[in-house]
Amino acid sequence: MVQQARAAATRQQIVRGAAEMFEKSGFEGARLGNIVENAGITKGALYFHFRSKEDLARFIIGEQHRISIASVEAIGREQVSAIEQIVMLCHEMARQIVNDPIVRAGIRITLELSADDQGPADPYLDWINSCEMLATRAVEQGDLLADIDPPRLARFVIGAFTGVQTVSQVLTQRTDLEQRVDDMWGFLLPGIMPASRHQGIARIRRARWVPDETD
Repeated sequence: MVQQARAAATRQQIVRGAAEMFEKSGFEGARLGNIVENAGITKGALYFHFRSKEDLARFIIGEQHRISIASVEAIGREQVSAIEQIVMLCHEMARQIVNDPIVRAGIRITLELSADDQGPADPYLDWINSCEMLATRAVEQGDLLADIDPPRLARFVIGAFTGVQTVSQVLTQRTDLEQRVDDMWGFLLPGIMPASRHQGIARIRRARWVPDETD
């Protein structure tokens, strides 16, 4: 048991150190020697857990995906309207990007590999599908216009968020990301909600999900 715990701790140390290097230098720029040095382990330890840099990068993308989907599922259990859950989802994605190097690294690697048609689409497809299901419920609940097409709205929302966080990274290193996501919803909600529901826009924009630290 002690040996298993030590191996798990080493694996986590490798992933954390690699994520920091991938975030800083990208997949192509990160060298295994730099990852080993940053993680404070030996090459032997790295190769015991991961066969190659690509294997390590794919694992980090998978971890980023797992973290994101876990929050999607948790937000789906909140006892609030579907439109509030969509807003919560975007703000939680922003919080993860700001606070979690694994999430940042996973996003950077995915975008970098996508330039060569090698990037996995699953993280974005799952975000879009989750948003689509919530948008469908929001239409049923009367919080979205009846003629809103949920698949198109979901693709737009995730695309808009991706653009907002990218510009925030370029201009302020994401220090203003929370405000920029709120701005996005401030512009978007009046155009997609029935006029009879506009009095709830301020409340919906304030919707946030707070992770349970005991989980």
